Amino acid sequence: MKWTITEQQEGFMIRSFLQREQKFSKRLIKHIVHGGGAIKVNGMLKTVRHVLEAGDVVTVTLPEEKKGAMMVPEKIPLNILYEDDAVLVINKSPGRAVIPSYQHTSGTIANGVLAHYEAQGLPYTFHVVTRLDRNTSGVMLIAKHRWSHSILSNSQKAGQINRSYYAIIEGHLQQKNGTIDAPIGRKEGSIIERTVTASGKHALTHYNVITEYANYTLVQVKLETGRTHQIRVHFSHIGHPLAGDDLYGGETGHFSRQALHCHQLAFEHPITGEWKEFTAELPDDMKH
Repeated sequence: MKWTITEQQEGFMIRSFLQREQKFSKRLIKHIVHGGGAIKVNGMLKTVRHVLEAGDVVTVTLPEEKKGAMMVPEKIPLNILYEDDAVLVINKSPGRAVIPSYQHTSGTIANGVLAHYEAQGLPYTFHVVTRLDRNTSGVMLIAKHRWSHSILSNSQKAGQINRSYYAIIEGHLQQKNGTIDAPIGRKEGSIIERTVTASGKHALTHYNVITEYANYTLVQVKLETGRTHQIRVHFSHIGHPLAGDDLYGGETGHFSRQALHCHQLAFEHPITGEWKEFTAELPDDMKH
């Protein structure tokens, strides 16, 4: 990455320039300095305390990214909605895990993205920003490198990445729009399941009824927090589990997965600052 210092930026130390002007986190700067990266001014290596002058050319090289043992490139079809030098937005199909694990050692979104990078000669590893459960479909945001990931992670913590979901829940809601405010934590004795518990983390889910059917309801859901399994746990907690979600009490007779789809994603681009919005239609199984 390369920038030319303006008169307004003159007098900044490199550390301040990177933090204030380019949204580098302290952690990322430390990683560059101690992890094999480089910071140069006019082609000469400098410390982060170096004071900049107008016209200086600052060049930052990120350290080589290390991949985990299971992070192996594997050619997998990716439905790419958008891509540039900093981000990748995909429409994830249901039934595919995002990151390799001992249950799903290959065939994940991460494996496919690494193969996509490899084909372009990009030396990146996988940086997911808005992760989806294996059986959840829809729009997913991936940062291409540590810099964009650092900025987007901060945006996510600040609630500045907007996501809207469609869910098919069992039964009918008395209130056609409302908010579920209930803390979520790990269920005792389980490493996967979550539950509403007083000792859990604050979780807020807003919903609006779209259409009611005989035994089901299509709802639009917006998250104010992003706890693991939040939508699934919250609707199960109020007695309306998602169709097909057998982990949280949903029946699987008419649906083989949790009926959950991220249909809209909006965020501020980490580098350009431009507001980006993406949508993905309901997949065929939820349409049916």
